[in-house]
Amino acid sequence: MIRNWFATRWGIIVVGILIGVISPLLQKAGNPPNMGICVACMERDIAGALGLHRVEVVQYMRPEILGFVLGAFVSALIFKEFRPRGGSASFVRFILGVFAMIGALVFLGCPWRTLLRLAGGDFNAIFGLAGLIVGVGIGTIFFKIGYSLGRTQNLASPLLGVSFPVLILGLLIIFLFDPQPEGQARGKILFYSLQGPGAMHAPLEISLLAGLFIGFLAQRSRFCTMGAFRDLILFRQFHLFLGVLAFAITAFIVNLILGQFKPGFENQPIAHTMQVWNFLGMVLAGLAFALAGGCPGRQLILSGEGDMDAAIFVVGMIVGAAISHNFGLASSPKGVGPYGPIAVIIGLMVCVIIGILGRYKKI
Repeated sequence: MIRNWFATRWGIIVVGILIGVISPLLQKAGNPPNMGICVACMERDIAGALGLHRVEVVQYMRPEILGFVLGAFVSALIFKEFRPRGGSASFVRFILGVFAMIGALVFLGCPWRTLLRLAGGDFNAIFGLAGLIVGVGIGTIFFKIGYSLGRTQNLASPLLGVSFPVLILGLLIIFLFDPQPEGQARGKILFYSLQGPGAMHAPLEISLLAGLFIGFLAQRSRFCTMGAFRDLILFRQFHLFLGVLAFAITAFIVNLILGQFKPGFENQPIAHTMQVWNFLGMVLAGLAFALAGGCPGRQLILSGEGDMDAAIFVVGMIVGAAISHNFGLASSPKGVGPYGPIAVIIGLMVCVIIGILGRYKKI
């Protein structure tokens, strides 16, 4: 009964409402403003915690991301939906993950944070949302002309599908046994921020429980922002979109109640006002998400179900975060990084080429 209910219209709406409540509450509990949950930003912080980049203000092993994968893994096991699979243009998915992250960090947010920024009053996110819709729309054009990265194949051993959740569990164990020393930026293994967004986080137990709960719910409901816009554009189906709409409206209401709604364009937290690049950054991200078959949150959930192609995309995003911060691509509240614009243009060209080649099944 639970399995079937979450697949219903009311099921996806309730999931959207719950995520819309949890996200602002995580902000209230200590996460950065308008960033109760941002998959891209949190994966960037994880890259910093592992030392893949050394930008000191964005280094923290975000428990929410670890919880998404582990919560989805538990859900998939309980409901017998864990299926080890992979082998569908894995390296192409890695490249798409890299450029998806570059686009997201030029805008400063994933699809979830785009909606949360709007729900918090950041009108700069209007341009990001428009870019996301355009990027997904371009992806649907490729779908209509036959784009596909090919079918995933069942893997011979269940151990192969468990490998990514085990890796995530390993990161959680390291985090638990290597906490931040008071007033220091380095544990025995991990790096930690002393200031900036990386130093702003809800208590560990709250973040982890929220991540596990959302991972479980998202696995049951197939919640996906990119999928919502794709289905709406391509098939005129509103099922996933209703969940995303419920998420955005609920987050707006909760922000109003908590006093976290601060409307305007200027002086918004962890945001910039270079609207052309807000738009184009999310065009790139939206197109990459569409070509890869899911938003960053959905990719985490799929990796918890045993999808190694999704896991490769997640790794691509983490590497993309390292590239963005090591080579001046990522934005900051001061504006777009010096090489961010050229990276977005190159990324759009690469994604279009992938879309064209995918049409002729040469990938």
